Amino acid sequence: MKTSQEESLSTMQMLERMFQAEMAFMESEPKDICILANAFHPNVVVHEPTSLPYAGDWIGLEGIAGLMQKMSREFSNVSVEDLNYAGSPAKLYVACTLHLTARATGMSITQPFSQILRFENGLLIEGTPFYFDTTEIDAILKQRP
Repeated sequence: MKTSQEESLSTMQMLERMFQAEMAFMESEPKDICILANAFHPNVVVHEPTSLPYAGDWIGLEGIAGLMQKMSREFSNVSVEDLNYAGSPAKLYVACTLHLTARATGMSITQPFSQILRFENGLLIEGTPFYFDTTEIDAILKQRP
């Protein structure tokens, strides 16, 4: 059953709002968790791969804020393009091109990226990202320019 918020927002609008909230939070000083509350459910959980420096399950708005702060320390630029999706807000399959620039090394990469997302009441409640090459991401974080 769709909620009134899900009915008022298209799937693409929910995705764009989520990515915009992530980027706005990462750029904000001081970090304002209210930015995340516009796109993330209070009980959100994001499952990051164990092979990355921000590994683990990030739970709740405070957890997502911690994840975004960690990513902000690691990357000076995070952006996506060519956003595509299939499914419904209950289980959404997302694919795009991910651009990352490591803060410490200045090195950049571009690679395919996908994730499985679940939305509830128009807000992200669960996310599982799948990076194309976590070894490449780790390498740009550690190498010298």
